[in-house]
Amino acid sequence: MSGFHVRTATKRDISAIDLLLARSYPALLKADYPPSVLVTALPLISYANPGLVTCGSYYVVTDEAGQIVGAGGWTRSAPGGGGIQSGVGHIRHVVTDHRATRQGVGRKLMTHVIDRALDAGVVRLECLSTRTAEPFYRAMGFNSRGAVDLTLRPGIQFPAIDMWRVQ
Repeated sequence: MSGFHVRTATKRDISAIDLLLARSYPALLKADYPPSVLVTALPLISYANPGLVTCGSYYVVTDEAGQIVGAGGWTRSAPGGGGIQSGVGHIRHVVTDHRATRQGVGRKLMTHVIDRALDAGVVRLECLSTRTAEPFYRAMGFNSRGAVDLTLRPGIQFPAIDMWRVQ
């Protein structure tokens, strides 16, 4: 893990995060979702949200060459513009380069995210995980409330796992 560095994302990172999402989500999610779900969902989830990337609590992981190999963060507001609850944070749009899985990128990123959320007074983190990432989040101390269907657009559902972690 020593070869990876975590830093706060900036506007300059948006295009690199777009490429990371577009390259890695199809490869990572393929085993856990049918093509009928991926063909409609991937165009809607495989891009960086500029407001999220620049919110100050979204981070990138870079390798020794300075390439972005992971991204993700947390916000006080829930995905989709949900309300804010005191002491609650939400894990947001996490991705690891599919060529760098099992190398400590995700753990380094999530440890940083959890620590920064704790520093900000968050005592409970909530996460809408992909089926693929559920074992990873469990290993990071998250518990599952069960399966949910996220509405990405009218008529387009994406199966996810509703998870939470108490600091």
